[in-house]
Amino acid sequence: MGLFDRFKKNKTKLDEDSMKYGVALITRDDPKSGISEQYRTIRTNLKFSFLDPDFKILAVMSALPSEGKSTVSANLAVTWAEEKKRVLLVDADLRRPTVHRTFKVSNRYGLSNIITSSASTVDISEMIDKTEVENLDVLTSGPTPPNPAELLGSERLSQLLDFLRERYDFIILDAPPVDTVTDGQIVGTRADGVALVTPQGIATKDAVMRAVKLLQRVNANILGVIMNRFTAQEAGGYYGGYYGNYYGGSYYGTDDSSSRKGSKKRGKK
Repeated sequence: MGLFDRFKKNKTKLDEDSMKYGVALITRDDPKSGISEQYRTIRTNLKFSFLDPDFKILAVMSALPSEGKSTVSANLAVTWAEEKKRVLLVDADLRRPTVHRTFKVSNRYGLSNIITSSASTVDISEMIDKTEVENLDVLTSGPTPPNPAELLGSERLSQLLDFLRERYDFIILDAPPVDTVTDGQIVGTRADGVALVTPQGIATKDAVMRAVKLLQRVNANILGVIMNRFTAQEAGGYYGGYYGNYYGGSYYGTDDSSSRKGSKKRGKK
């Protein structure tokens, strides 16, 4: 029996925070839209960035908070699941989690519980929620701990990710911002590759370059930048165009300004 085989907790009852709106899932709610197609373009470009078959874990992060990284990570997870791959979206932002709100699942138990548990074995199946998106599961952050950086840097998390590698085709980490706390750097070292979300007209060159240097300092594998919040005019008149080059590719994502509006359709257990 392995380390993560037993540790049963009932997380079926939704907490109040889980009922708040998360980010907009346009790839689920409007899969034929131009923006949804651009997420598929991002997916394709990222896949060409890591041809190694052992590449399974992607961390999506931004330089600063509120730059759209949770919107990008959730929508990318949906597009990867469309390919009939077993996909897991992990909320590794232990300070400002959003995954439980987006998919309407409880956050009473999650990643922080697994890492801090004193139990000799943990049943991961009790912690992971299925969503209404076929092939897509989520692991929420769990309660906010007093020491997020220490938990994310623990050997327990390394063991967990190794365990999950054997059970999923692809894992996306919704990671903390890089410039504000050390959490982002730590998560970057846990992933096979990092995609940095950079909103047009909001992110500054200094902030982005500082994030890049911080990630380079810990030898994180930066795959590219996902540039979001473009208008049709800024994209050269083509809604959904992408262009440029930066650490292996520059991609056009979406604006998460509608994240507080949410959608009538939400993921179910």
